[in-house]
Formats: sequence, structure tokens, C-alpha cells
Amino acid sequence: MSSLFKWDVVDPAPGQPVAPHQRLSWPKTVGIGAQHVVAMFGATFVFPIVMGLNANLAIMMSGIATICFLLIVQGKVPSYLGTSASFVGAATAIYAQKGGPADVTGAILVAGIVLAIVGLVIHFLGAGVVNAVLPPAVTGAVVMLIGFNLAPVATKTYMPADAWVAIITMVAVVLMAVGLRGFAGRIAVFLGLIFGYLVSWLFDGIFGKITSVTPSSNGEATTHARVDWSPVKHADWFGFPKHTADGLVGNQTLAGNLDAVGWHAPSFSITFILLALPAVIALIAENVGHVKAVSEMTGADLDPLMGRAVAADGVGTVIASAVGGSPTTTYAENIGVMAATRVYSTAAYFVAAIVAILLGFIPKFGAIVNQTPPAVLGGITLVLYGMIGLLGAKIWIENRVNFANPANLVPLAAGIILAVGDATLKFTDDFSLTGIALGTIVVVGGYHLARVVAPRGVDDGAIIAVGHPGAHVEDHAAPHRHIGGEDRDDHRMHTDS
Repeated sequence: MSSLFKWDVVDPAPGQPVAPHQRLSWPKTVGIGAQHVVAMFGATFVFPIVMGLNANLAIMMSGIATICFLLIVQGKVPSYLGTSASFVGAATAIYAQKGGPADVTGAILVAGIVLAIVGLVIHFLGAGVVNAVLPPAVTGAVVMLIGFNLAPVATKTYMPADAWVAIITMVAVVLMAVGLRGFAGRIAVFLGLIFGYLVSWLFDGIFGKITSVTPSSNGEATTHARVDWSPVKHADWFGFPKHTADGLVGNQTLAGNLDAVGWHAPSFSITFILLALPAVIALIAENVGHVKAVSEMTGADLDPLMGRAVAADGVGTVIASAVGGSPTTTYAENIGVMAATRVYSTAAYFVAAIVAILLGFIPKFGAIVNQTPPAVLGGITLVLYGMIGLLGAKIWIENRVNFANPANLVPLAAGIILAVGDATLKFTDDFSLTGIALGTIVVVGGYHLARVVAPRGVDDGAIIAVGHPGAHVEDHAAPHRHIGGEDRDDHRMHTDS
């Protein structure tokens, strides 16, 4: 264990990499660590907001989760664990069913336990077992339905607060993501949030207050300022995030009363847990892809550590959600920093984690984050949710999934529509499957059932698909490829699904 905190000090020539067990001088290492903080920062505090959780606590727990991750992988897989977007759909569904923040974190905690167990299975049985159960066709569909199921949240929950600010923010994010180069392009979402914040403040000064529906107004139009910093003035500079106020349920927490959300114990409900479990599939694919990306960059064979990495992500999620924090995942943004700097030192990640923990003890910072105008979140989520959905298509394309084969086409199509249409299947008065959970069950179960029913070696069926049968053959044994474009310079904005 002590060797994890001992790095060989190096002074490499320009362009030479720094290995995970090495580090630069401490001033340079701190500088690289600061870059990692900035890289993870935008998404790590944006996603807690859209999940109705405390951003300060999320950032603090991301640092703790990252340290746990590095310890579990024995310092051989440099990664930062930021807030995962995969559970946004589950959180939204839980609030829609009158659940509260404790119900969200309880469901996430159980999902984290399942992810950790999957990591153990991968560690002892190999990654092949995951690819057999969750081939690229299935994984891509689940990632897609998670993203597209969230469309009404962007357009019906956040955007109505000020549609013009939402559209202006969206355009800014798109232009910065495409037009900015290097590191600035990688944090386009963060920069877009700052831009939208400033636009909202200027609009208050120029046009005055606005009358509109906000997430906390229960569907009624109210007259309000776009930016309200009164909670910021009363927030302390230093202290621990406060306890969540009792009685918070439903859309009250979605960018409405975030200043009332803090640390809390999770609550458990079978119905809500089932809403969160599909996100585990996305996290498995994401973690495997990120480990593969780090392996290619460092030139090290990290396959033996694949299970450890997945399990460590699950452990990080459990630890964070146990106190009311948000779920974690390895971050493509930070992998991008490594690709740009060629510094793979885990020392820099320890520095980033410590800085994140310290930021969690600044309530005034959290209050500023919590007062992000809902319309700004609307503009950002228009881009982010669409990107999450399209990452599913990216998995299909990179793994050459054959949609001329009805066994692929039909069950995936049905599951995606069930999720996007937010369908409900009621079993009892207290239990029902909706949206993402129902769609995922149909995708996974329908896919494998179709494989049993379909004649072996026959690609065509009763439904005529677009394309020539057998034009592309899905490689079921192939590992998932990178789903975030983390090692490509032309994909500068990333989100963690």
C-alpha cells in the first residue's frame, strides 16, 4: 500500500510520457492536478443539479471516490471519478413518482453495489462474460434510451423558465464545443454554463424580471428574477454541506429548492431501485471503454485490472451515495487531459482529489452553483441529453452492429420506443415499471430471446430491414470500444453517460 504513495521523480524531455508510477516535480504535479480539477469540474457539478442533489457534496465525494478508486486499482489505472450522467433519467423518474433526494441516492447506492459485484465477476471470469450478456447491440440501445428518455426534462422542465436564454446557451455550447481547440473545447459545457449565467444576469438588468413556469413553481407561472443570489449572500465561506431539509419530494428538488438539499441518509424502495439499475449497463460499457483508452495511451496491458476498475467505480458510487452524494464514473474529460499532456501520473489525480475535497467545504461556492438559472440548465441539457443518446449510436457504429438482422432490429426498436415514450406497465398499486427500466428489460430480454428463436446463420426474417442482410456482422466477442471519443482530437466535448 505504501508504494502507491511513492512515485519516481522524473524530468522528461518534451513529448516524453510520464508513467502512472512516476511524477514530475511537486509544483508541476500540482499544476497538472489543477487541470484535472477544471476538466472534471463542469460535469461534476452540472449533473448533481439536474439530479436534484447537492453540488458541493458531489464534488467533495468525487475526490474521496477517486482516492478509493486509485487504491483499489493499485495505482495502475490513472482515472478521475466524477459525477455520472447515467442516473439522470432514473432521478427524473423518481421525482416524477413523488420520490425525494433520499430515494434517488438509495436507488443509486444499490446500483453501485450491483456494479461492484459485476466488477468482481469480470475480475474472476474475464470480460468475455459481460460481452456475452451485454453485447454492443444491447449496450448501445440502453445508452441511447437513457439519453433520449430525458428529452422532456430539457424541453418541459427547464426550458420554459426562459426559452430564449435556453436557446442562446445551447447555441453557445455548440459553437464552443466545435470551434474551441484543445482543453477549452473539452470544457465547453462548463464554459456554456458560465456564459448562460452571465446572459441571464444581463437580461435581468436589461429586461427586468420574467413571468414564467419554473421547476419549483408546480406548473404555475410566477414573476421572478432569472438570477437570485440572496442565498449566496447568507452562505458561509467555510463549513460542511448542511443536512437535507425534511419533506422534499418531486420536482421541488429539480433546480427549485437545491439550497435545501445537502447530506442525507439514503432511502430504499424496490420500485425506485429498478429505475436506477439500467444505468449499470451504461457504466459497465463506459468503464471498459475508458480502461481500454488508458491502456492504449500508456502502452500497458490493463485487461487484468478491468474488473478492479469496474468494481472500484461501484465502490465509489456506494460511498458517495451513502451520504447523499451523486454517483461516480471514470471521466473521459480527464482521459483527454492525459492524452494532451502525456502525463499519466496518479500523483496528479491524488492532488485533484484533495482539491475537490477542499472545495466541498466552501458552502458559498455551492450556493452559487445551486442558483444556476433553470433556463441555463435547459440549454445545456438540450445538448447533453442528445449527446448521451447519440453515444449509443456511436457504440453501434464502432462495433458494426447489423440492423439488417431482425434479431437485432426488432427487440431494440421496441425497447427504445418504450423508454423514449416513457411507457408504464403496472403490476400492483405499489409497483410498476416505467420508461428506462421497462425499455431496458425489453432490450436485454428481447435481444436474447430473439437470439434463441432466430434460426442459426439466418439474418433475414419476417420484417424487411434496411440494408442487405449480412452486410455488417456484429462481433459478439469484441470488447466495447471507446464510447466517449476520449482519444480523438476531433471529439473535443465529452459527457459521461
